[in-house]
Amino acid sequence: MRHRNSIAVGQVIRVLQGAARAGADIPELLAEVGIARSLLEDSTARIERETFINLMSAVMQQTQDEFLGFGQGRKSKPGTFSMMAHAVINCANLEKAVERGLRFYELFDLDLHSTLVRADGMAELRVQASERLDFREVIIESMLFLSLRFMSWMVGKTIEPAAIELDFHRGPEDEYRSEFECPVRYDMDMNRIVFSLDYLELPLVQNEISLSRFLRDSLAQLWEGNVHNVGLPAQIRAIISKEYGNNFPDFSEVCEKMNMTPQTLRRRLKDANTSYQEIKDTLRKDASIYYLSKEDLSIDEIALLMGFSEASSFHRAFKKWTGKTPSQYRREHFGAEF
Repeated sequence: MRHRNSIAVGQVIRVLQGAARAGADIPELLAEVGIARSLLEDSTARIERETFINLMSAVMQQTQDEFLGFGQGRKSKPGTFSMMAHAVINCANLEKAVERGLRFYELFDLDLHSTLVRADGMAELRVQASERLDFREVIIESMLFLSLRFMSWMVGKTIEPAAIELDFHRGPEDEYRSEFECPVRYDMDMNRIVFSLDYLELPLVQNEISLSRFLRDSLAQLWEGNVHNVGLPAQIRAIISKEYGNNFPDFSEVCEKMNMTPQTLRRRLKDANTSYQEIKDTLRKDASIYYLSKEDLSIDEIALLMGFSEASSFHRAFKKWTGKTPSQYRREHFGAEF
C-alpha cells in the first residue's frame, strides 16, 4: 500500500532523536506542529506529510541546524543550502551543477562523502558514510532522496531512477518503495541512485529568479516532489534568462536556438496558449518582483535593469502585469518603502 501523503511515525521519532541530541525542546516542538505525544507510541501511526515538513522546519529553526542534529556535532547553519543552490544555479547542465554542489558540501568536515560517477553506461550518485556515524541510515536516505528531488527541480523534469541501492538492512517503514517506481535493494555493497546518463546533459531550466521563489519553501518543495516537466515556454525562458539577461533576443534568434522555423515555433507556442511576447512579459514581471525585494535598489534603478529608459514606462508596464504600481507592490509584499 502506498502512502504518498503521509509519513510513518518511525521517521518522526528519528527526527526528534536528532533534535534532542542538538538540544531541542521536544515537548515544545510537538506542541508547535500539533503532534500528540501519544501518537509516538503507536508504531503503525502515520502523520500528514505537511505536518512532518513543519516539524523539520521547526527543528531547523530551534536548533539552527539544517542537518537536524544528525551531523555528529557539526552544524549547517540555516542558509547553507541556499548558498549551495546559488552556487550551482548558473551551471550549464545537470552534471556540472551536481559536481559543484558536491564540492560545496565537501567543505564540511563530515563522515560522509558523495560522488557522481559514470559506470556501465549509467550515471550514479553514490554516498559513502562512516560506520561510526550515528543515525547513519537516516542520513544516507535523506541525502539520496533530497539530492534526487533537487536535481529534478533544477532541470524541470522528474528524474526517474533505474534503481536505488542501500548498504543496510531494510527498515520497517521502507518509505522508498512508496516514493519511487524503481527497484529498491537493501544489503548491497554501496549506497547509490542509478539513472540514465541522458539526464546529466539536460540544461538547467531554473535561474536566480525562480530560485528565489523556490527557496521560500524549499523544504516543502523538495519533500513533496511536485516537479512539473517543462514545456516549450519554460525552455524559452531558460534560454532568455541564461544567455541574454534582460536584453531579450529577436524571435528569429530563439528559433535558431530551438532549431525550429518561426512558423513552427509560433504554432507550438499557440498550442501552449502563449506567445513569445507573453513569455518575455512574464519574465520581466518575475524579474521586477525579484528586484523589488532588494532594499538596496530604487524603483528607478529597477526600471533601468529591466530595460526601460524611463521610469514611467516601467510603472505602466508593471501595473499592467500585476494591477499595482511598483511602490504599492513593494509596500504590500515586502513590508516597507525602501
